Amino acid sequence: MEPTHEHPDEPTQQDMENQLKQVFEKIPDEITIYLFAQPGKNDIFADTTRQAMRFFRQMSHKIVFREFKLDHELAKKYNIQNSPTILIDPEHYHIRWLGAPVGEEGRIFVEALIFVGFKKTGIGQQSLKVLNQIKDRRDIKLFVSPSCPYCPQQAMNALKAAVEKPDLISLEIIDIQANPEIAREYDAQSVPQTFANEVLIALGAQQEELFMLSLQKMEQQTLFIPDNDAEEIETDLVIVGGGPAGLSAGIYAARSGLKTVVLERNILGGQVATTPVVENYPGLTQIGGKQLVDILVSHALQYIQIFQGEEVMTVSKDHPMTISTNKRRFISKAMLLATGATYKHLDVPGESRLSGRGVSYCSTCDGPLFAGRNVLMIGGGDSAVTEALHLKNIGVDVTIIHWTDKLDAQEALAKQLTSTGIPVIYDTTVKEILGDKSVEAVTLLNRRTGKTKNMKTEGVFIAIGYLPSVDLADKLGVEKTPEGFIKQENYRTNVPGVYAAGDVVGGFNQIVTAAGHGSEAALTIFRDLLNYKTD
Repeated sequence: MEPTHEHPDEPTQQDMENQLKQVFEKIPDEITIYLFAQPGKNDIFADTTRQAMRFFRQMSHKIVFREFKLDHELAKKYNIQNSPTILIDPEHYHIRWLGAPVGEEGRIFVEALIFVGFKKTGIGQQSLKVLNQIKDRRDIKLFVSPSCPYCPQQAMNALKAAVEKPDLISLEIIDIQANPEIAREYDAQSVPQTFANEVLIALGAQQEELFMLSLQKMEQQTLFIPDNDAEEIETDLVIVGGGPAGLSAGIYAARSGLKTVVLERNILGGQVATTPVVENYPGLTQIGGKQLVDILVSHALQYIQIFQGEEVMTVSKDHPMTISTNKRRFISKAMLLATGATYKHLDVPGESRLSGRGVSYCSTCDGPLFAGRNVLMIGGGDSAVTEALHLKNIGVDVTIIHWTDKLDAQEALAKQLTSTGIPVIYDTTVKEILGDKSVEAVTLLNRRTGKTKNMKTEGVFIAIGYLPSVDLADKLGVEKTPEGFIKQENYRTNVPGVYAAGDVVGGFNQIVTAAGHGSEAALTIFRDLLNYKTD
């Protein structure tokens, strides 16, 4: 939807280009970029790359661009086999890009130029300590896609490693849309996926320290413990969770006069960030989930500090409470749990084994790889139908499997499903997901007849609801409802000083509801702290 006018405080495209130009002009030395492309091979990606290069060359004369065919002697020198392939400053670094820097990947490319140009990455001290422990060569392959909001975070990690240790670390960023055959070779059917020396070391995006630790240990790590005390910050309110509830709470708490921080261990925006299209958020008829998240985060940053990649490890129950994360300590008068919910699993044989091998919970991230192929969408609610429509729109042959005889989705979405011709198999459940290295078929049970049959498919997308993220609540001894959600009254839990809001407390699983919960919870906390001071 085209905006009718621009907000006076919003940066325009020209503003952003001018800022970028100013940054590039400060780069001390030239950056050489080689493009290797062969006519007739991935021409659309090669043309897109040329357009991108023209744009960046306009930004600065420090960017030197040269193009060669695959039979050129330089292609042999650098062992280039795929078209298009981009080399970034190949005389100093071992960074290559198989694809075109568009969509989310455009952000990655800009950061790559800045890192290489300034020969600085801003890597954290803890991460650098881990990186310096690597003494053997690491050849990284990172699979990404232009529509994946998680990919830039993992790419930043990999770029930092390659720029900080060019003598030991090489990086190959592989766009799965431009190189589906390589993705299939590595069974990389979800993104981001990270390999080092041909070994899978990470599924999904990681915080910086965990990436470096995974690269060092050559296997995925889930916990990073700093070797010294983190910085200590005093605040009025710590909000755990950077989704709509947490971000809205941060805005309203700060506007009430409370010093507030938001901690988010994963991607900001939660489920919204991977929702292809959000419909009827007040004031917006239709908007991409990632775009809505960017708007929310930009707004929140005007009022609060956001600490992404920080996970709460321990909480003291003193007043004020001490909240320790994997990076620092917070001394706070109150805590709001806005930890949201995670995807429900089918819990059937083959699901976990084939996760990332054709089993996916994010159509935005993984859908492009399945263009022209057949997949199943499991579920019948708003999320399942929205994601099925998105898959159909990008050329995926999708069929919905639903366990009852009627969809649970809103009528407007159900009508779109009918008009686009997406088939629905009712009264059916998945009993098993079959396949050796990747998904090949599923076993379906007809609940009316009791009969089972195998159905061939190349992918299984699952959208059957969410489970509340209550691991931290459990550590704190917070009471829960029989359904497993946090029990609260006016957003207060049974633990003094601890509040809860958003999807983690149950109710309608809607973005606007979560945002409303967050704002109300913030005002409740403000009143409680005000009365506490008065008392």
